[in-house]
Amino acid sequence: PPALGRRRDIAMATPEQPQPQPPRALGEGAEPEPGSGYEPVVPHWFYCRVTDGRERWVPFSSQDSERLEEAYGSGRAQADVVVPTSGGRFDVRLLQRQRVAVYWEEEVSEVRRCTWFYKGDKDNKYIPYSETFSEELEEAYRIAVTLDEWKKKLESPSREIIILHNPKLMVHYQPVATSDDWGSTPTEQGRPRTVKRGVENIAADIPNGEPLQIDHLVFVVHGIGPACDIRFRSIVQCVNDFRNVSLSMLQAHFRKAQEQQQIGRVEFLPVNWHSSLHSTGVDVDLERITLPSINRLRHFINDTILDVFFYNSSTYCQTIVDTVASEMNRLYQLFLQRNPLFKGGVSIAGHSLGSLILFDLLTNQKAAPEQDEQATEGSRTSSSSRGVEEVKEVLKQLELSEYCEVFEREKMDREALFLCVQENLKEMGIPLGPRMKLLNYISSQKQMQVCFLGGLGPSSAIPSLSDPSALTWVSLCQVSANYPQLNYNPSIFFAFGSPIGMFLTVRGVKRIDPNYSLPTCKGFFNIFHPFDPVAYRIEPMIVPDVEFEPMLLPHHKGRKRMHLELKEGLTRMSVDLKNNLLGSLRVAWQSFTRASLPALEAATADPELEAEPGAEKQPDTKADEPPPAAKEETPPINVGRLNGGNRIDYVLQEKPIESFNEYLFALQGHLCYWESEDTVLLVLKEIYQTQGITLDQPLPGSQ
Repeated sequence: PPALGRRRDIAMATPEQPQPQPPRALGEGAEPEPGSGYEPVVPHWFYCRVTDGRERWVPFSSQDSERLEEAYGSGRAQADVVVPTSGGRFDVRLLQRQRVAVYWEEEVSEVRRCTWFYKGDKDNKYIPYSETFSEELEEAYRIAVTLDEWKKKLESPSREIIILHNPKLMVHYQPVATSDDWGSTPTEQGRPRTVKRGVENIAADIPNGEPLQIDHLVFVVHGIGPACDIRFRSIVQCVNDFRNVSLSMLQAHFRKAQEQQQIGRVEFLPVNWHSSLHSTGVDVDLERITLPSINRLRHFINDTILDVFFYNSSTYCQTIVDTVASEMNRLYQLFLQRNPLFKGGVSIAGHSLGSLILFDLLTNQKAAPEQDEQATEGSRTSSSSRGVEEVKEVLKQLELSEYCEVFEREKMDREALFLCVQENLKEMGIPLGPRMKLLNYISSQKQMQVCFLGGLGPSSAIPSLSDPSALTWVSLCQVSANYPQLNYNPSIFFAFGSPIGMFLTVRGVKRIDPNYSLPTCKGFFNIFHPFDPVAYRIEPMIVPDVEFEPMLLPHHKGRKRMHLELKEGLTRMSVDLKNNLLGSLRVAWQSFTRASLPALEAATADPELEAEPGAEKQPDTKADEPPPAAKEETPPINVGRLNGGNRIDYVLQEKPIESFNEYLFALQGHLCYWESEDTVLLVLKEIYQTQGITLDQPLPGSQ
């Protein structure tokens, strides 16, 4: 029966019964018919990726494979030649046949110049033969085609048999061990495997390659733990997905700019701080005090959840911020060395706790001297005209306007007023009663903590960082650490699923001054999923007196998701029904009360009553319609300078299946950003907007 099954497999693949072939891509060739002339095989380069102990051979892009083949064909393969691949993120050492990561640590991958393949026995993926044995197969194939002599048998180094029946039927047999080990030659036993010549015959998914031009650089910082998504993948793998989605979004929404060669692509590089933190020996200390029960859960907590507590520890917070800043500076310098013609900007993005780390770093950056001078010049001109007026407003509010001349004589502005203590006011000749009013006002304003950092301009109630008193404000709100400086000024800061708002509130910050902006970064976007349990808003801390919704991120296909439109339609329908019902009840009540009037009064007022129904119908008919104020669009909300006057909070649209149960998809909501087309499109839109490049078609609802 095994032999019969083998004959059946071979018969099904014979040329007399051709199988339907999938359409070939552009440039693919076909295997020659029997008796036709020989044509050399076109090689393609692959690298071996090991995942969970399983090897998988992945093809290089067409662009990279051509570059590798060019270096190989020029004779440089004998020298120690390094060829950059995968957008410059990996180098291939041609002589050693190794693929090495450039910007992060990763195991070295084997590289192979592939021409012949056989089908694996587990996942039906084609596996390339070694380069040496592929040359033997190619030579045997050349002789068979030239002489039209087939049924060639070849034995591989691992004692496997390959039989070339004809150009379209080539099989591979694994050796089967016999009971008597007398060194007998391997036989054609076991299930045959298909052998293919040339990459065009194995249906490999070969990408075209990435644009060479890099317009912008984005550093991405991860959150707690070594895993970043629901599949427990590393930050490198998640950022790879984010980058791939960005390439597809560029092709879909920036096609005109690409065709006109105005743009290339955006490079995303991961920043890993978890491994550096847990290499300090803290894991050994934790292991000694961890209970032996529920071992896996305790190990998971030690490896992930405790990162939040580490960041709130002054000792380990210093390690984390040093690692993040030094890694971003190192990556930036390395990127410039490898891309000397790069003239684009740099942005940063953080997920979960990573966004808080970046926010604390950015709030402690020092602006360049020329920016400081411009800021101070502007503040001097404005403070000279506004400072005294602001103090007059405070005194008028406290009913102490008679002391305006005293404060004007002392050149007292708002910032100086909030530095005053009782002795200062007493020296100015302020009586005890007004003095106590002023001190109570100053104390209440300080407790409000308008913002957690100084240097917010002359209108701020908080001293600037240059003042000694400002140190107390910083210590109230951030962990005591020496925050390093970045070697560049980020253009935009993107926060994904960020707990920044919650941490600021826990630190005692009740409000962020609308005039506050990050010292070296002018853009800030807080992006979150509606079911993300870790995400918090920022805008209510800037505008606490107004309730308003976050900006709804438009779907990347240009409309709201169907279930959201249905929900809005049902809500609108219920409002209309309610208005109609109330209007009907109002008309009925008015007619009932009108009918109870005395007949004499009705008879004497007939002419007026004839006119009244028309006059009374006007408000009744309008009752079905929403009030004029509701019809108008929501007026723009001033959310301060944190994002240059633009909106900060952006919420994603949940998927239809996610709307059935919020709790079930809460964890997925926190880990969804890496493959979210809507998130990636917002990032690209804002980045290219700084270069004056817009989407091909503006999305509805976008700014």
